[in-house]
Amino acid sequence: MSRARTARRIAAGAAYGGGGLGLVGAAAVGLVVAEMQFAKRTVGTGLPDPPRADGLYGSEFSGPELSPGPLRLGMLGDSTAAGLGVRRARQTPGALLASGLAAVSERPVELRNVALSGAMSDDLDRQTGLLLDGDGPDPDVCVIMIGANDVTHRMPPTQSVRLLTSAVRRLRLAGSEVVVATCPDLGTIEPVYQPLRWLARRVSRQLAAAQTIGVLALGARTVSMGDLLGPEFAANPREMFGPDSYHPSAEGYATAAMAVLPTLCAALGVWPESDRLDVSRNEDMLPVAKAASAAAGQGGTEVTGARGPWALLKYRRRRRLPGEDLAEQTGGAARGGASDAARATGVTSKGQ
Repeated sequence: MSRARTARRIAAGAAYGGGGLGLVGAAAVGLVVAEMQFAKRTVGTGLPDPPRADGLYGSEFSGPELSPGPLRLGMLGDSTAAGLGVRRARQTPGALLASGLAAVSERPVELRNVALSGAMSDDLDRQTGLLLDGDGPDPDVCVIMIGANDVTHRMPPTQSVRLLTSAVRRLRLAGSEVVVATCPDLGTIEPVYQPLRWLARRVSRQLAAAQTIGVLALGARTVSMGDLLGPEFAANPREMFGPDSYHPSAEGYATAAMAVLPTLCAALGVWPESDRLDVSRNEDMLPVAKAASAAAGQGGTEVTGARGPWALLKYRRRRRLPGEDLAEQTGGAARGGASDAARATGVTSKGQ
């Protein structure tokens, strides 16, 4: 069965109450159990809690004569959204995205990160409540990074997608734009060996495609994490991944932020590129399921709902400044250094 057809079935099951499509069939359990036990002992352990990065970014754009007020950015999801594996708040994806958004929009950005290390999609309801049920204003835009733990804990994909779409629906009803960074390709993790590597790649890409189908119907956008770190990890694993060889390093998080930032800005209408197709970059308009399937296999790909059953498959520009050290790029991101973090994510100012 094709990935597009499988993803369509999972999304339909999530929407209409089905739950029988498991990520790992019973016949495969005995085959992979030894590899799973080894992988659990090898990756994702021994790291301190991620640094807190909540606060105001791009304060140079604040002032009584400047209006409107700050944009409000919410981060939800698992350890990747929280920034597990880095030591400095400015290196977390939330800080990088807030600083980059401030530079592009030329407005300050108030970041609130409610992501939780180890979270699965069943924690999104709690996280959404933290953002919406408080005394302050609701977020203008939210980024959700979720799915990896759903795969490793064998949550049924229909349940996973149903929980994600429920959270996205609540955020959209509250007036927030939503960008979902879909399930990463777990087959790129080095300590995971065959046959688990093949199985992890297959099911994580199926889940990513189903997530896209589910949330596009609610007006959200998705960015594929896919194998975003895979090629870079193979070439230089010490830089792209942290000491556990599972969570990204500061360089890895910057790579992920580069992929998400253009879509985040486009959701708010502040990205200089429109939602029209750019055929020079092989962008296309496809049926939603086919667009979701294609994006799941290529990291950094955006899928945006177009009209009816069609979706835009986009590859927005993501530029880095060659020869610059990451520590220097991110070295003033929090509390006002938006231009530094914007350079780290490949953006300098509006349209630059």
